[in-house]
Amino acid sequence: MRQIVVLVTCLTAFAFPVAHAQTVAVCTAVADAATGAMLKQEGDCTVRATPASTFKIALSLMGYDAGILKDVHEPALPFKEGYPAWRASWRSTTDPAKWMTESVVWYSQQITARLGEARFGDYVRAFSYGNHEVSGDPGLNNGLTRSWISSSLEISPLEQLAFLRGIVRRELPVSAGAFDMTQALVDIGVQPGGWHVYGKTGTAASVSANGKGAADKPWWGWFVGWATKDGRTVVFAQLTKAPTRPAVSASATAREFVLRDLFASPGGF
Repeated sequence: MRQIVVLVTCLTAFAFPVAHAQTVAVCTAVADAATGAMLKQEGDCTVRATPASTFKIALSLMGYDAGILKDVHEPALPFKEGYPAWRASWRSTTDPAKWMTESVVWYSQQITARLGEARFGDYVRAFSYGNHEVSGDPGLNNGLTRSWISSSLEISPLEQLAFLRGIVRRELPVSAGAFDMTQALVDIGVQPGGWHVYGKTGTAASVSANGKGAADKPWWGWFVGWATKDGRTVVFAQLTKAPTRPAVSASATAREFVLRDLFASPGGF
C-alpha cells in the first residue's frame, strides 16, 4: 500500500542565515495523511496568515474543474493596461504554466472573474479552505480580485495541511483532470535527496487594523506542496515571517529551507 505522510514545517523564532536575517520560521508539524495523526508539531501552527500565491493551487483546481483552464498552455491570455504588473514579466501574454511559475496576479483574477462570486465562494467552502472568508477588503467589494492577498482570506499551517491532504488523497470535489493538471503546474522536480517535489511559494504583507496589507507591516512567506519518494508521499507547508518587507523574499527563504533541510538528503520522515 502506498504510504502517505503529511509534513508542515514550523519553528518558532528559528533564525535563518545572515542573508535572510530578517526572516524567522513560524511553525513545523508532521502528520500521517491516511489517519491525520500528528507526528510532529512545533510552534504555533494555528496562527492564520494570508495565503498569497499559495492560493494558486486552489485556483488551479477550480479553474481546471470549471473548464476555464484547458491544459498547461491554454488559455493564453494577453496582458492589458490596468492589470497588476508588479513584475515586468507580467506585462505579456500568460498561460497557466507561466501563471504558476511567475505568480501572475492578474491571471488569477481572470480565473476568479470567470468563476463569478457565487461559484468562487462555493469552491472555497467546499475545499474548507482556511477561514472561508472571500469578501475582500472592508467596503471595497473586491473579494474576487484581492481576498487571498493581504485581505479577508486567511489560513493556518494546520489548515494548509488539511487542504493538502485533500489533494494528495484526491478527496476534494473536483475532477481527476483538475488534480492531474494542478500537479503538473507545480512540479519542481527531483531534489538531491531523491524526493520529487511539487510546491508553490507565496508572500504578502500581514493585514492591518483597516483590513488591508501594508509594506511596513510584517510579511508572511509560505512554501507549500507535496513530495514523493519510494512510494511515499509527504505534504509540507512552511510559514515564515519578517518584521517588514525583507530584502530576500520571505517565501524564497521558506522554499530554500524546505528544499535544503527536508529534501536535499536521502533521510526519511
